[in-house]
Amino acid sequence: MSGDKLQSASRDDSRRRGKSLEEAILASTWAELTESGYSSLTLEAVARRSGTSRPVLHRRWKSRADLVAAALIRHFALHPVDVPDLANLRDELALLLRQLADRSTPMVVQIILAMSEDLAREGRNIAVLRSRIVDDGPMNAIIQRGIGRGEIDSCKLTPHIASLPQDLLRHQAIMTNDGISDDFIFIVLDQIFLPLVSRADQGEPPAIP
Repeated sequence: MSGDKLQSASRDDSRRRGKSLEEAILASTWAELTESGYSSLTLEAVARRSGTSRPVLHRRWKSRADLVAAALIRHFALHPVDVPDLANLRDELALLLRQLADRSTPMVVQIILAMSEDLAREGRNIAVLRSRIVDDGPMNAIIQRGIGRGEIDSCKLTPHIASLPQDLLRHQAIMTNDGISDDFIFIVLDQIFLPLVSRADQGEPPAIP
């Protein structure tokens, strides 16, 4: 970037500080990801699209992976999951998994997989990335409601079992690189998760619709 352009970017940044500038950068990052994918994304392209400079990006995010992680966090925040109390564990879990599947599009899965090389080079992995971008609050709330209603035997819960529905959803998305069907969601619930956590007096789960 030339001296004149650097000065222009500096003046623009002085007018767009804090959240305003960050929002412009992350929106530009997402636009670049949508158009070119992770592997072709460059900080120069993001800076150019957002009307700032590469040093400004580096002051906020130490690497391309960090910048894209922030863009993913923003994407998920713009598409939050919302599962009200439906008075039924199975219905709430089905709604949660449907919403998670709908926002984790094949493009999002491809971005996360493509980041693995950069993450490994930085001594991190996809599990670390997941801890930054995924909010387990809705799942935890559903489980607590299920325990309170007597639908879940808390003695059968472990951290791995509690995360199993979401883990299987992610695995299916990665393996198929396609959308998640309702049939798959109900297989996860009725044949795997609910039999593992239901109280003995709850009986068999309903048949798959």
